[in-house]
Parts: sequence; structure tokens; C-alpha cells
Amino acid sequence: MSKTDTDTSRDREELGAAGSQLSTAPQEEQTSLPGLGVIGWARWFWRQLTSMRVALLLLLLLSLGAIPGSLIPQTGADASKVEDFRAAHKTLAPVYDKLGLFHVYSSVWFSAIYILLFVSLIGCIVPRTWQFVGQLRGRPPGAPKRLDRLPAHTAWRTTADPERVREAALALLRKRRFRAHVVGDAVAAEKGYLRELGNLVFHIALIVLLVAFASGQLYKSDGTKLMVEGDGFSNALPMYDDFKSGSLFEPDDLVPFSFTLKDFKGTYELTGPNRGTARTFQAKIRYSKGAYGKETTTTIKVNEPLKIDDSKVYLVSHGYAPVITVRDGKGNVVYRDAVPLLPLDGNVTSQGVVKVMDGYRDAKGKKEQLGIKAFFLPTYGGAGMEIASAFPALLNPVLNLEPYHGDLGVDSGLPQSVYQLDKTHMKDYKDAKGAQLRDNLKPGETMTLPNGAGSITFEKDVKEWAGFEIVQEPGGGWALTGALAAIFGLAASLFIQRRRVWVRAVRGADGVTLVEMAGLGRSESAKVPEELGDLAGILYDQAPGAPDPDDDSAATPDPQAVPAEGAEK
Repeated sequence: MSKTDTDTSRDREELGAAGSQLSTAPQEEQTSLPGLGVIGWARWFWRQLTSMRVALLLLLLLSLGAIPGSLIPQTGADASKVEDFRAAHKTLAPVYDKLGLFHVYSSVWFSAIYILLFVSLIGCIVPRTWQFVGQLRGRPPGAPKRLDRLPAHTAWRTTADPERVREAALALLRKRRFRAHVVGDAVAAEKGYLRELGNLVFHIALIVLLVAFASGQLYKSDGTKLMVEGDGFSNALPMYDDFKSGSLFEPDDLVPFSFTLKDFKGTYELTGPNRGTARTFQAKIRYSKGAYGKETTTTIKVNEPLKIDDSKVYLVSHGYAPVITVRDGKGNVVYRDAVPLLPLDGNVTSQGVVKVMDGYRDAKGKKEQLGIKAFFLPTYGGAGMEIASAFPALLNPVLNLEPYHGDLGVDSGLPQSVYQLDKTHMKDYKDAKGAQLRDNLKPGETMTLPNGAGSITFEKDVKEWAGFEIVQEPGGGWALTGALAAIFGLAASLFIQRRRVWVRAVRGADGVTLVEMAGLGRSESAKVPEELGDLAGILYDQAPGAPDPDDDSAATPDPQAVPAEGAEK
């Protein structure tokens, strides 16, 4: 091997030492599979699990695993849809059950991916954090022997003393927010530590997101409540119409508060191509926090929920609740209430059922139960427009009633919907023509039941109801913090360049000082040569070049920083 080859190899080793630890990424080592033994296999598995490629693979698998949870009905979100899916897909449903696709986020395979990703991120972050702390406590390494072999390099000769040049370079680099110090005959400086900090912040933020997501799923609660104007609600399990919660949720975890729906208001476009389009939906409520909290009036709008600690109260639906009075054969009032009806279309055509379970007696004094099918049109369009409402507002309200009498089946112990009528043990009322009794009523009108069986009155007061969703997610704040930190950390790791600069000043045999400047970045970037040229220009003003009859090019620095390959022929 020639002396030149030996020097080149040595220079490369020096350059590698100077450019080392510009990143906290672990070194890739070529390791062979361990021999037999539990410790060897465990060590090999841990190295693979904490590698960056495995972390990215697990993150990809987690994203892919969440797709079935978005496309397939989930028992935790809507159990009725899951049952409908099972009824419609007799062959596919058992396969989904075995794979846990009806409860993806609590399945064994999804939890395994989740936990492995969590462990992998921790295994990556801990050693990199310690390495980064060590770099912060240390100082930039000294200059390589051959600065002209670095990617960006420039040099010139000056009559200034080497000490004066190094002092000027040290002051200049520190002014530019470099961490700089003098090492031997050169000044070593480094900048861009926030790049690695951003990288670590990004990975830590991912862990925060995972923890927030897990806690949100385990301790969350989600319930709905339909309330007619004037109704009250207290945040307790018996008050909900429907309620879902995480596996670690306890009833005592509910935030204590209560509220009353004072008024609901909805406005719509009256004319133009957007006629009937909703303009505003808002619910005026009075709420209090805790058992003895002060009552406060506020308005809940769509996408503007009421926030009380970790709970949010959303306005999600609305409809009409006509007030209906039922009298028995003797004229006694046996039922009077606002009956919420469910909308069927955008014009709030609604239907529901009135169930009179106790207190009713017919003309002969016989005890019976009444079931009345109700069909409501907020704006009746006249003959030929009896199927659907013509407008969502109460411009010409009409209530269609279809009464039945007999046994509602509520005493059988089997659950049934309050919006559906089981006519198995019910009989219809006949009109004078022998047809099913049915009539359209306007506010204030009364339907008389045949044979003195009583009457049904559609009162003039038509109330409105609002549907609320009360959500409690304790990890929401942490998730938002983690997401913002991940964004800023990723931006820092992408846009901040970590680089090093060396300035060497030595006196030559002829008494003239040779100044060399070189820069090295973690990645190939045009910023290092440009920055080095700017620094060289400022330093050259403080240590001007000396004329050299043998080499005029050495008198002035190259503003573009000569590449290493062209520095020596």
C-alpha cells in the first residue's frame, strides 16, 4: 500500500470522527443470529423491536388495523347495527366474530400491535435521549487534520496573527448562536441541536397520543338524552336514554352537573332555492355544576357544545312534541303530555306512539290500555300532500291519529320501544263506515272515540324537543397536546439543519497566517456552503487576505465554499 493510500484512509477516519454523533439515531450493526439460549434470543428480539424500521412497520399495521373499525359496525358504537349485520350476513358474521372485527379496538390482535408499538417507541426514545443529553453536556469535536476534504471548504492567507483570527472567529460564531470553543489551533462550532430535540419530541408525542387514546377508550363515556322543552337532566346513569362506556369506567367518574332545557329554536330559509334549509339550531338551557352550583344560562348550538370539566354536551337532533290529552269514557283526563315524535325527513315529517298504560276505562268501566299511532306534519300541504310535510317549521301543523285499544304487552316483562306499537293484542276502533278510525287534527281539535270510549285532543301547544349527546373523554386534552407537540417536533426535525463549522489559523514558514474554514452537515444541504461563505466573508473583513504572487486565488475566500473533491489535485 502506498503512502498516499495510507493518508487517504487516515483522512477518512478523521472525517468520520468529526462528523460523528450529528444524530442520536442508533448505529446499525451487522449482528448474526444468537446461538441457542433464552437470553440470546431475548436480546435479539429486543434489538429488532426497538429498531426504527419495526416501529414504522407497527405504526403502519396500527393504521391498517383501524380500517375495519371504520368500515364494519362496532358493538361499542352501535350494537343494533351489529345485530342487523349478523342477520344480513349469516356466513360472514361468524368469521368476523372469530377475527374480532366487531370490536376491533379491544381485540387481542389490535391490542398486541398497540402495546408492541408503545414498547418499541420507549425502547427507541430512552437511549437516544441519554445520548442527546450527553451531546448537550459535551463540546463540539476538534477539527479534522485535513479540512480541505470536507464537503464545504475555503481558505486564504492573511497577515493577521493566528490568535487574533481565532478570537474573531470564536466571537463571530457565538454571535451566530453556534456553540463554539477553541481546540488547539482551530475553533470548533456546532449549531442545530433543536433538530434532534424535535425528533425526540415527535417520538415522545406519539407515546402521549397512544396513552391519551388508551385512557380515552378505557375511561370514556358516551350517552344520549332526548329532552322536551321544560325537561331537566342530571348527569347520572338512570337519566340516559342510551349509554356506552369504556371497560374501566365507573359511575362515580361522571362529572356532576345538571341542566334544564328552557327553549329550543330552529329557523329556516322561507324563500329562494334554499327554501327549507336550516339557518340556526340552538337550545337555551340553565345548568349548574355540582349539587349546589350556581345556575347559569347559556345556549348550545350545533358544533358549539357546553363544556363542563371533561364533559361536553352536544346538540345533535331535534323534533316536535305535540301535547296530547286523552279522556276516558267518563270524561276524566287519564293522560296529558308532550309526546316526542321522531323525524322521518328533512321537513321534519314525524311519527311516534302514544301509550296510555294506566287509568283508562271505557264507557262500561272496563280497564284497558290505549295505543295511538301518531303522524305529524309541521306544515300540512292540503289534499294530496298528506304523506309528507311541505316545510320544517310550524306553519300549518296537522296531527294524524290512529287509535287502538286492548293490551299493550308492557306487563309481559319484555322490553319494547316507546316509538313502536305492538298490535298483537290490540283492536282498532271503527268509524261510522266500519273502516279503521283515523283523523287529521289541527291544534285545539278533538277526536271522539266511538261508543263513548272517550276522546283524544290535540292541544294548541306544540313543544319542541332536542337530542343531546353527553361525551366524557378524560384523555382529550393530552391527545391535543400530543398532536400539537408531534407537529412542531416533526417540523423541527425536517427544517432545522444540524451542522458543524471549523476555523483553523496557523502561521506558515514564511510568517503569513493560513486561515482555513470548513463545514459539515448531517445531510446534504445547500445551507452549509451558503452559511460558510457568509461567515468567511465576515471573517475575511476582519482578517484581510495577504497578496501571494504564487497563488492569487488564496488571497480571497471562495464565497461558494470549494467542494472537498476539488480542493486538492
